Amino acid sequence: MVSTEYSNDSSLKRIRTIADFQFGAGAGAAVFPDECTFQYSTTGRIRQVRLGKERLATVRAQDGRLTLGIAGAERLAAHLAPPAYRVTVQEDVTPFIADGKNAMAKHVIAADDGIRAGDEVLVVTGDDTLLATGGALLSGREMLAFNYGVAVKVRQGRGST
Repeated sequence: MVSTEYSNDSSLKRIRTIADFQFGAGAGAAVFPDECTFQYSTTGRIRQVRLGKERLATVRAQDGRLTLGIAGAERLAAHLAPPAYRVTVQEDVTPFIADGKNAMAKHVIAADDGIRAGDEVLVVTGDDTLLATGGALLSGREMLAFNYGVAVKVRQGRGST
């Protein structure tokens, strides 16, 4: 059960701190503007962060890290210079990934060396167009080394491109 939405300065500071920890300094302010609203659980913890009607991020209950919505991923991609937190895939699979299908290791043509399994990542085309956001199942180096298996479990695609 989720309580009503409202804006709160301490919640904004907390969510920006989590983003800075997870994605690097400055990411919190870039992804979460002052106009953000929050949805809280019945225990008072932040569950979702929204900007208007769009979900920017959700706070995972098990570890307190962020999972990005497509709107939050777009804001993060605009803030971070490539190749940070990006997994680049072959052009021929872009429609499938944009529709929410997982990114397979054999289709990955580039990946940030700093990606670790479990990180929230941005799946992009060769020209850095955002296709989807999801969780890395392999490290950046493993994505390039493996020829089989899922590299990124896509959480949300941006729709057909």
